[in-house]
Amino acid sequence: MREKTKLEQKLERFDALARDFEEQTGLLELGEAEGDQQVIAEAEAAITALHASLARIELETLLSGEADGNDCYLEVHAGAGGTEAQDWAEMLMRMYVRWAERRRFKVEWIEESPGEEAGIKSATIKVIGTNAYGWLKTESGVHRLVRISPFDSNARRHTSFASVGGYPVIDDSIEVEILEKDLRIDTYRASGAGGQHVNRTDSAVRITHLPTGIVVQCQTDRSQHRNRAMAMQMLKARIYELELRKREEATRAQHEAKSDIGWGHQIRSYVLHPYQMVKDLRTGVETSGTQGVLDGDLDQFMMPALAADAGARRGGGDAEN
Repeated sequence: MREKTKLEQKLERFDALARDFEEQTGLLELGEAEGDQQVIAEAEAAITALHASLARIELETLLSGEADGNDCYLEVHAGAGGTEAQDWAEMLMRMYVRWAERRRFKVEWIEESPGEEAGIKSATIKVIGTNAYGWLKTESGVHRLVRISPFDSNARRHTSFASVGGYPVIDDSIEVEILEKDLRIDTYRASGAGGQHVNRTDSAVRITHLPTGIVVQCQTDRSQHRNRAMAMQMLKARIYELELRKREEATRAQHEAKSDIGWGHQIRSYVLHPYQMVKDLRTGVETSGTQGVLDGDLDQFMMPALAADAGARRGGGDAEN
């Protein structure tokens, strides 16, 4: 019933926009016929505003997944390659923090494992804002960087990889069964790059869910008890997201577009040498504005990925009927 009400409300908004557009185009034609510049300017401004309203409704339609409206845990892991890959992982995390800041989302640092010489081996942040998970779920996968290495005295070109994973923050209203016997809980000394984001204490907690192999860790608080509680919340969210993903993939498997959105596979290539190019390997969207992307300009990639994923889900749903 709730879904029906939401759909009816969206249809009413579309109908209202259509009526307003017809009215404003009529006024625009009238103003042009009479040479009334004030009427023309007002009608054009109203039509521009209607286009913006339509774009917002279309975006809401794309962000209509079960957990899309939730906050998001985002984690980045360096691939093989030592310092080069760890530096790339840090660049990626900075990119996502900048993206969140552009949207006025709040960012909380949950865990950070510094690299051996530079960068990070892994890091987890919590992004707080409406539809944070809906946006960031499109970033899950492997990201590839090609550049002249700043760590190579011979200035050779290197290729580095890092993986990104986003999963929704969930509350106690969602039940996820986790058995104590399925957990391995370790404690260790917290450490962060320069201590900027995390507390250096003896209270960091790592939890491994043995049936799935999922590992979560938290070192954001000086209290081991609170870190364990946060890690359990993260584990619950990871298991919930895993079930969501299984359901989505089962639906997507019935649609020919399945291969277009390869969750967990290489999704984007960032080339800084010998030319400048960022290309999304799922949608084909590309730009030469590499610095803007690394500074958080990601919507140009996220929206087409959302649209492709929504189309695959709808196609899968049609196949069932």
